[in-house]
Amino acid sequence: MEHQVFVPVPPAQLGVALADPVRVARALPGLQQDAGAEPVAGRLKLRVGGHSVTYRGTARVVARDDGTYAVEADATEARGTGAVKLALTLRLADTEGGTTVTAEGTADADGRIAELPPDTVHAAATRLLNRFLENLATAPEPEAAPEPEEEHTPEEEHTSVFDTEVPPPSLDAAADEDVAAGTPAGGLSEDFADTGEPPAEAAHARRTMIGRSAEEVDHAPPRGRYAPVPAPQTVTASSALRWAAPAAALAVASAIVVTRALRKRR
Repeated sequence: MEHQVFVPVPPAQLGVALADPVRVARALPGLQQDAGAEPVAGRLKLRVGGHSVTYRGTARVVARDDGTYAVEADATEARGTGAVKLALTLRLADTEGGTTVTAEGTADADGRIAELPPDTVHAAATRLLNRFLENLATAPEPEAAPEPEEEHTPEEEHTSVFDTEVPPPSLDAAADEDVAAGTPAGGLSEDFADTGEPPAEAAHARRTMIGRSAEEVDHAPPRGRYAPVPAPQTVTASSALRWAAPAAALAVASAIVVTRALRKRR
């Protein structure tokens, strides 16, 4: 067979695509790649006239020293005993606005496809070749893998938290002398003079915490001016009503006794 196809890309760009098996597999229409197989290997469904034949096989594209490319394919029917063997040579010619690809070679086939009319088989093969080259010319180039970023090590070593200088506590006498400027010589202000006895609030807090556990201290209600104000107690009349009923009964009974005594005297 001999066939020519025009593609609107330069010969160099088309040659790079033919040399990439991954792009060749993507451009081949109807190819279903097998998992873990070579890039151009799998199942190919070919429609010939009103019939469909599915083949399983491999294909290879090899660049030659003279600038041509050799295409070799070998496949067998997925549901039959037929086989196809293809050997093509692709020549790339620079043309105005693109590249003219000339395909020359032979194909040997037997099985179901050999029973179909030769013109129908030739039309199906040329249609497959046209779509393959057009897809190959328009297929995007694979993205390059991103370069790993260089790790920037800081010039100065990171200081550990254990090496950080801790400021003195606020209760330290030396810190009070440094922070409170203008204090008396004793290191205490006039409000907290050293009288030999703790302040009243401190003494009260100490008395309340002695003999109590940590949980009791944490959950103890506040005292002093921060203590919660108890809710006002409502005075009920239950105590008054408790004696009102016996008193009323006694008054009624007394009235009855007096009335009977008066009637007897009459």
